Amino acid sequence: MTDASPLARKTWMATLAKAPPARLVALVPHLPAHTVLRQPEIGAVMVRGRVGATGSAFNLGEMTVTRASVRLATGEVGHAWVQGRDKGHALRAAAVDALMQTGQAAELMSRVVQPLEAEARAARATRAAKAAGTRVDFFTMVRGEDK
Repeated sequence: MTDASPLARKTWMATLAKAPPARLVALVPHLPAHTVLRQPEIGAVMVRGRVGATGSAFNLGEMTVTRASVRLATGEVGHAWVQGRDKGHALRAAAVDALMQTGQAAELMSRVVQPLEAEARAARATRAAKAAGTRVDFFTMVRGEDK
């Protein structure tokens, strides 16, 4: 079993959770032998925000999530929490999380996680470029009568 740092695991779990479900199926079409420890469950979590990104926290609203946990035949346990109600996405993400704790981690990182991260970066860049086209810069002109 490969020992992954908590930061690395947090990163790949976030990538798997945010991946489009159909894309994850395309990259990982077959799941390994596993036992479902926690059947996919749909629930809600409270999303919190901060005033000015650093100020007081406040409840923004609820978000629907699906969670699942699996154990591979080799003993590794994987967990996933994904936005929405896609039970298959949660199971697949949990299975990949478990696989990332095995000797297949390097291969999965290059074949699954890194392409998903690259696609997410490209989507963010496209969205940012589209938003930049609508940006308005405001400026203040000083009038001569203000003395």
